[in-house]
Amino acid sequence: MPLPDQSIPWPPPRMQPALKAMSTWDAWYGGDPERLTALYGGGAAGPQPKPVQYTDGWAGRISRWWWGTPPAEGEQRTKVHVPLAGDICAASADLLFSEAPQFRADDEVTQARLDQLVDDGMHASLQTAAEVAAALGGVYLRPVYDQTLRDRPWIDAVHADRAVPEFRWGQLSAVTFWRTLAEDNGIVWRHLERHEPERVFHGLYQGTPTKLGRPIPLEDHPATQALAARVGEDGGTATGYKRLDVSYIPNQPARKWRGIPALADLGRSDLEGLEPLLDTLDEVYASWMRDVRLAKGRLMVPNSMLQSNGPGRGATFNPDREILSGLEMLTRGDGDALTIVQFAIRVKEHEDTANHWIDTIIRSAGYSAQTFGRGGDVAVTATEVNARERRSITTGGKKQLRWRPGLSQQLEALLALDREVFGSKVTPQPPDVEFGDSVREDPLTIANTLEVLFRAQAMSTQVMVETLHPEWDAKRVQEETNRILAETGKQVPDPMQLGDLV
Repeated sequence: MPLPDQSIPWPPPRMQPALKAMSTWDAWYGGDPERLTALYGGGAAGPQPKPVQYTDGWAGRISRWWWGTPPAEGEQRTKVHVPLAGDICAASADLLFSEAPQFRADDEVTQARLDQLVDDGMHASLQTAAEVAAALGGVYLRPVYDQTLRDRPWIDAVHADRAVPEFRWGQLSAVTFWRTLAEDNGIVWRHLERHEPERVFHGLYQGTPTKLGRPIPLEDHPATQALAARVGEDGGTATGYKRLDVSYIPNQPARKWRGIPALADLGRSDLEGLEPLLDTLDEVYASWMRDVRLAKGRLMVPNSMLQSNGPGRGATFNPDREILSGLEMLTRGDGDALTIVQFAIRVKEHEDTANHWIDTIIRSAGYSAQTFGRGGDVAVTATEVNARERRSITTGGKKQLRWRPGLSQQLEALLALDREVFGSKVTPQPPDVEFGDSVREDPLTIANTLEVLFRAQAMSTQVMVETLHPEWDAKRVQEETNRILAETGKQVPDPMQLGDLV
């Protein structure tokens, strides 16, 4: 299906529920208090609740949250935000890509070229994509190239809130990406990029914030001028790949969209359902800081103790010039009294409450408190770390199940693009993907374990090599095993293969 040839609502109405939710998750992930205030409508000052707070529906519910409550009349906005949502998304990416994954292809020429394509830049891109996927519920990967920048293709991540996907049998069958190029006086310039099997279509549109508008030539905007020479009469170009060259990687199984066919395969954000808890945590910290502000020492003195500064200049009291206000007070027989006001700061109560909500949020997101450093810095073994972080490791393992096939397919598309555009001699194939271990055993512990098992004749040399290097393939394991046996003199030639002795 080609790109639209006339003005339609944009983004499409079927995507509106997902985009609204993604906007909420993005606000919490970004952690900007101004965005949260604007999102929940808590920017207007006034002593009375807003009318929307009495209404039913989505708008009424979120306006009754703490971030939807405006400051009282005459008071400054002093709300505090705890960036725990961003920490959760970063932890998700660390569990997947704290170490670079390994990619193995069957063909030696393809493997050599794959090693060149998979550099440190790709590792950083994958880690960033994983963090965004945890925030928005998923991420798209596509192969791209620009011969003016690099002499090889690379993988680019597209965020889920800038795509209109089409799924069939739970698999991505086509997708349309869009980006806003410019906005001026209500006129919006958009670039649409539609991916289908074997083809990519490009279109430039001039419309409004809610309408796609009319299609115009790609040459009419500097950002799309270079594409004009690459596309055919239908606005498309060949990818050199028989299947769709875009991979969609959902973060977790969908819950919110389970009953909406068009959105059921989008996936779930790590922040889904945590918004009220995050709002409550911010309220706790704001209350704590309110105690700090109110607990500032105040000294109140009678007016009789103030020193006049002359007509019209008021009066002052100088206890090292730390006087806040004067009061009309009755004097006593022993002289005028000073009153000191010092409120207590409820540190313990606030700390316990905040810790409770932090642990609840982390657990509900699917992670262990130890992952966020909430277990102390005492040195422990890798076995103890695995026990403490079992929930986080389990969540990371579930995410690997979705990243592995999507990343493998994307690397196959990258190899196909490399052959099509750069003329490499590779054989496009989906390589095996091995994720790094986020928690490594102590090498001394592994060595002692292998030694005990070997002396007990419960493990062969080959099994020892496989245990020590689980990321190696069978050929590499066999070569290392043969070298060890030869160096230790345990590899005895077969007498039947020696021939006749002379």
